[in-house]
Amino acid sequence: MQITRYAASAFAAAALAGAPTLAHAQTQASPPTANSGDIASLRHDMDAMKQDYEARINALETRLEQAEAEAAAAQSAANAAQASSAQASAGAPAGPATPGAAPADQTASAAAPVAVASADQGYSAPPAAAAGPTSQNLYNPGIAVALNGLFTAASHNTGASERISGFAAGSDIAHPARGFSLGESEVSFSANIDPSLAGFMDFSINDQDQLSLEEAYVRTTDLPAGFTVKAGRFLSGIGYINERHAHDWSFANASLPYRAFLDNQFADDGVQVRWIAPTDQFLEFGAEAFGGDNYPASGRANNGVGAYSAFVHTGSDIDASSSYLAALSYLHTRAINRQDASGDLFTGDSELGIASLVYKWAPEGNPLVHNLVLAGEYFYGRDNGRFNGVSIDQAHQGWYAQGVYQFMPQWSVGLRASGVSSDAAPLALAGTEIDDMGHNPFELTALLEYDTSEFGRIRVQYSHDEASTTSNDVVMMQYTVIYGPHGAHRY
Repeated sequence: MQITRYAASAFAAAALAGAPTLAHAQTQASPPTANSGDIASLRHDMDAMKQDYEARINALETRLEQAEAEAAAAQSAANAAQASSAQASAGAPAGPATPGAAPADQTASAAAPVAVASADQGYSAPPAAAAGPTSQNLYNPGIAVALNGLFTAASHNTGASERISGFAAGSDIAHPARGFSLGESEVSFSANIDPSLAGFMDFSINDQDQLSLEEAYVRTTDLPAGFTVKAGRFLSGIGYINERHAHDWSFANASLPYRAFLDNQFADDGVQVRWIAPTDQFLEFGAEAFGGDNYPASGRANNGVGAYSAFVHTGSDIDASSSYLAALSYLHTRAINRQDASGDLFTGDSELGIASLVYKWAPEGNPLVHNLVLAGEYFYGRDNGRFNGVSIDQAHQGWYAQGVYQFMPQWSVGLRASGVSSDAAPLALAGTEIDDMGHNPFELTALLEYDTSEFGRIRVQYSHDEASTTSNDVVMMQYTVIYGPHGAHRY
């Protein structure tokens, strides 16, 4: 920009300096008796030339000021949109980090704009920065990989034969099969699409080498008044754990209530709307509608809208060292001939309510040396319909409480207790999956974890599992590593 101004000034100065020389040359060539009218004419031409170049310089300066103002406004809009998107993605108030969390978001800001030469005189304004958040390589997809290897030892067989007494559960409730396995590893792609939308896609690979599309959605980044809309296939926002990918769980497997009520996690194709209230206290409301393909829904009832949910989250800092998050969630699903592992069929409605509470502590908010995370949830569900042709109206309950304490840098210990229970099944359904046979499932789990860095984790976990009438002692050794740009985990 300054080059333009100096070049124009130099050109004008050269022209002005050349004017006396021209006048002098003409004076030498003219007779000594040249009249004063010629001199006046030359002076007039010189003054006109000076005014013309001053006008051009002023015009260039005006264009420069406008270009700088536009660039500054665009950058301010981009920063504001990025801050708004980060607040919506965080989903909770700032607080101590989760102990042993997998890598945080590895983002790179875009390079500063550079002036671009134009076809006409001078330089044009720098290209305006795109509004909306900057993420991995701006608009190029960020590719991340999470590897999650396991070795499982158990006193009894694990895998497809496992059951939870009193629940016609889904197909993903079991521990990994004994021996070495891949666990659930993931490959994800994320990017900004344009200033208004961002996209995310995540493929998971289970220990049977089966590839599945876990999430694939678009999300708004610049809606006003604290709103965010997500559409596609995604993990529901209900509960505290459901929205987290497996590599971000505090334990190697899901607790009993998530296994029994949600088949580990509930995800489906649909749309989600979130709104963050403009209050000092963090307050977020959300609602979702889904197609109804996945457990506990089935069959895409109600013209392909077979599941609904709603949730509210609130939280705040308690002091400089601690914070909390509380939530209430509700899920309603419709099933048409939903089949369990034994081939039993259920058609009807399922309702589920979840109450969640999380507390985090770290000295002065710094979790690097010591931190503590306590979490607990209560589940209440009801199935109403026909099971194997027999009318049922059966209630279920579940709970878990867990704590993970980082007692020194890189080292953590954890303890989790969880249980579920069901109403008695009708006599006509004795011996089926929904008959608990007088047994209340329970599980106690302990772990020791070493984090090689924020990108790697090694974990040893022991569980005493009484999910069915046959108890099982399960030891799992797990490693988790993440590489590539990965989004920040939730509170």
